Amino acid sequence: MAFTLEERLQLGIHGLLPPCFLGQDVQVLRVMKSYETKSSDLDKYIILMTLQDRNEKLFYRVLTSDIERFMPIVYTPTVGLACQQYGLAFRRPRGLFITIHDKGHIATMLNSWPEEDIKAIVVTDGERILGLGDLGGYGMGIPVGKLALYTACGGVHPQQCLPVLLDVGTDNEALLNDPLYIGLKHKRVRGKQYDELIDEFMQAVTNKYGMNCLIQFEDFANANAFRLLNKYRNRYCTFNDDIQGTASVAVAGIFAALRITKNKLSDHKFVFQGAGEAAMGIAQLIVMAMAKEGISRADAISKIWMVDSKGLIVKGRSHLNHEKEMFAQDHPEMRTLEEVVQRVKPTAIIGVAAIAGAFTEKILKDMAAFNDRPIVFALSNPTSKAECTAEQCYHLTEGRGIFASGSPFPKVTLASGQTFFPGQGNNAYVFPGVALGVIACGVRHISDDIFLTTAESIAEEVTEEHLAEGRLYPPLSTIREVSFKIAVKIVDYAYKNNLASWYPEPEDKEAFVRALIYSTNYESFAIDNYRWPQAAMHIQDV
Repeated sequence: MAFTLEERLQLGIHGLLPPCFLGQDVQVLRVMKSYETKSSDLDKYIILMTLQDRNEKLFYRVLTSDIERFMPIVYTPTVGLACQQYGLAFRRPRGLFITIHDKGHIATMLNSWPEEDIKAIVVTDGERILGLGDLGGYGMGIPVGKLALYTACGGVHPQQCLPVLLDVGTDNEALLNDPLYIGLKHKRVRGKQYDELIDEFMQAVTNKYGMNCLIQFEDFANANAFRLLNKYRNRYCTFNDDIQGTASVAVAGIFAALRITKNKLSDHKFVFQGAGEAAMGIAQLIVMAMAKEGISRADAISKIWMVDSKGLIVKGRSHLNHEKEMFAQDHPEMRTLEEVVQRVKPTAIIGVAAIAGAFTEKILKDMAAFNDRPIVFALSNPTSKAECTAEQCYHLTEGRGIFASGSPFPKVTLASGQTFFPGQGNNAYVFPGVALGVIACGVRHISDDIFLTTAESIAEEVTEEHLAEGRLYPPLSTIREVSFKIAVKIVDYAYKNNLASWYPEPEDKEAFVRALIYSTNYESFAIDNYRWPQAAMHIQDV
């Protein structure tokens, strides 16, 4: 109902709409009234996704009107539930579904997508959705949600974004036996066929959209995530958000925490619960940051201790992959996280294994005993998988804990009256700004330096007032400005280090990036209507 009378007449829709002309603010109010009638987060998610299908400009206007309120609905934690219920919540196809049976024909499938100018793709094979495991074809909710945040937080044009699900089957027996499951109903295809599918996909994408097309890998299982990142990172414009994005946001939180502990990164000792994609990504970026402070790589690695399902990762343990081997410590084996924390006495513990409650009361009390200001990052998603709650951390450390989580937690008020606003280490602080910067200047390959630059940029936006409230990240309400500043820094870094493709180099990089940002304002559909002078329009007779 935002069409003007002139637009309605020219489009032939006058009379098909009520005789009412609404501004976008009123439309937002109408959406909010409907939204507030829903009690469950899944129903709220469905309302927003239906709006995205119906009126994309209004959808992004709603999201950006209160990003702090809507992000937990369109992304973690609600998107996890939406993926689990994808068969029931499915209303209209969104994204491109490519299956193992389409191998040899992916170029043809890309031609089915109606938009030609694609700048960013988020792709998943659905094997490790958040902390929920193998959801197969139901994993499409993740690329759709991620790309919604590319636009809402970073300002990347939605028409330039393509969500992709590579369906190679699922090993989830519950889904295979579910008559409502909408993916391929067979076990996952692995090995040579799987690799050939990914190879063909990468080649087909760059053939059609160019070598500068950004391809973000999302929620692949550990074994494939590292392997594919190492295989493609120097051949394509690609990154893995679970490894590199998580690393960047975690290190940004650590940089902010250093302003509370008032020492250097290399003064700290880290224990990780989990040794998968996120843990390795964070650890490697910490090593890079420590090296920047001037210590050797070996000394940096000696400050990082990892605990997986078999206990502390130590030298001599059998069946360690390359990534785990790198962080294996020369130390006797220890089976439990509690024992490791007790012996190692870390200054920081980081949870990324999706084991709810892994940070026990004893661990948190030990951390408070060893450190004046212990750093506790419970980064697993969704909320149900968090290693501890914000309340547990603040209470058991007597308000001295420096806390961050992957999913949002409410504010915590202690008996002393002190109130904390837990920091949320959400990857949304990272990937929208990285995407905008990479797209803006045509970066061909995304180095880890870009993610370290991003971490530094995020930490710079945290004020002393934020730190006093317990926030290690800028408020989510400012995320569009944070993303913009990240993009500008990446553009500047890319031109200084000869990584950019678009020339000449813009003199005013802020204006250059701002000109690329998507607007939620409606465009006019009225035809350019004008008249010539009367004499020039004279109709000639015989």
